[in-house]
Amino acid sequence: MFKPTPIRLAIGSILVGLVVLALKFWAAEITGSVALLSDALESIVNVVAAFAALIAVRLAARPADATLPYGYHKAEYFSAVLEGVFILIAALAIFYQAWQAIANPHPIALDVQSAAIVLAATAINGAWCAVLIGQGRKLRSPAIEADGHHLWTDVLSSLGVIVGLAAALLTGWMILDALIAVLVGLNILWSGSLLVARSVGGLMDAALPPEDLETVRQTIQTNAEGAIEAHDIRTRRAGPATFIEFHLVVPGEMSVETAHEICDRIEAALKAATDGARVTIHVEPEHKAKHSGIVVV
Repeated sequence: MFKPTPIRLAIGSILVGLVVLALKFWAAEITGSVALLSDALESIVNVVAAFAALIAVRLAARPADATLPYGYHKAEYFSAVLEGVFILIAALAIFYQAWQAIANPHPIALDVQSAAIVLAATAINGAWCAVLIGQGRKLRSPAIEADGHHLWTDVLSSLGVIVGLAAALLTGWMILDALIAVLVGLNILWSGSLLVARSVGGLMDAALPPEDLETVRQTIQTNAEGAIEAHDIRTRRAGPATFIEFHLVVPGEMSVETAHEICDRIEAALKAATDGARVTIHVEPEHKAKHSGIVVV
């Protein structure tokens, strides 16, 4: 039975990207449409980004070592940032092609064959992006999920190109073809900026979302019986790994063994509540209490 993994999904993205790329360039060659050509140029970015994602997920899968004791998980964020750069390059190429079409108009054609080719490529992309987004979230792989969101913008762009091309032929306003190409470029610029923003947040060790942080707080409070309080909670996420650190205040007379048992209980609960949790607990005597954070009842 096929078991999805980030590496297998990245390889699948490369294969799907190559098929879609060939189909789109075939349609652009048949029609002479600059909008279809711009859509094909975006597919080049998809293929390059898929290769970058493959490298990133292979690197992220490496175990922690003496050089990187916290692991290689953040490699996936670099892949997503790199994909944003590729998107910018593709958008500039699209704008250039659109300007050339406006400055030097040329006839275009759309027949059943070319429309079917583009729709087939779009259907393949749509089905695969649903797989990537769903599995990327399930596997907590930023690179795979980012690739899926990028493909979704490609699906929307392709549909927009078909509509614009049909409108240009029906109205006789050939400039619509170039204007649709500009809209495609703006759309992928927007999607690229969102990808980069999310990835930079990961690289900057942004805290967990409020709902996830509340789960962490509730789990600590529920399982810290015997302790006094927990404070200075810090969290960050790096791909599939979630790092949780905090100080646990215990009574001064408590033995090391008892304090350690409390820590083990909290750590086990956090790992059960949060996939990929990496927990670090610093035990302190009661005179270190800050009377803030999580008060254990």
